[in-house]
Amino acid sequence: MSDGESDEFEDKSSKLGEYEGQRNDAGERHGVGKAILPNGDNYQGHYEFGKRCGEGTYRFNKGARYVGDYEKNLRHGEGTFYYPDGSKYEGSWVESMRQGHGIYTYANGDTYDGEWLSDMRHGQGIYHYKETGSKYRGSWMNGKMESAGEYLHSNHRYEGNFANNNPYGPGKYVFDIGCEQHGEFHQTEQDQSEGEWGELVPPSILKWVATGITKETAGDRDTAWQEGGEEI
Repeated sequence: MSDGESDEFEDKSSKLGEYEGQRNDAGERHGVGKAILPNGDNYQGHYEFGKRCGEGTYRFNKGARYVGDYEKNLRHGEGTFYYPDGSKYEGSWVESMRQGHGIYTYANGDTYDGEWLSDMRHGQGIYHYKETGSKYRGSWMNGKMESAGEYLHSNHRYEGNFANNNPYGPGKYVFDIGCEQHGEFHQTEQDQSEGEWGELVPPSILKWVATGITKETAGDRDTAWQEGGEEI
């Protein structure tokens, strides 16, 4: 579920390149204009006092394209970034970083609709998996599922806490047939294996330990029975 995009698309040229458009009395680019940078990038849009400011379209020589707001040469405000791999981000920008609310459509068709901070999924958001149709809805921190959330599937959902993109601790499965399975996720370590540099890597496996099932029936919503553990 990685972003799958590159953020290296920046204007690092030390020269101004070619420009055609409006200028102010000081000779600075000011108003509407079009610029071709020495590295092959080009920009068409608004300028203020020599810098990109306002609405504009920036085309990168590597195939990416940004259409949206600028402030002092930085992507700032609302805009859409089209990445070379076919992915796309539509939403809020702060100083050329994805920040605020935005929708990211990934190259594999997955989407994330929610809050961002410093180019990472952060806050509340929904991640939709195109291949399976499942969704995660809940909290994110530094690009990962953290704290309260739920997995939504075609005929059931899981509600609980998450840590480092995995369910963790107490939770419950809620099935469309009208019953709930309560339990807790544990991380269990298996036999250690050697990593790339010879260090020992303890693999962990998530284990769901069911503690009971409740089923709502007419006049009785507390019917329960115990079950054993189950690995997933």
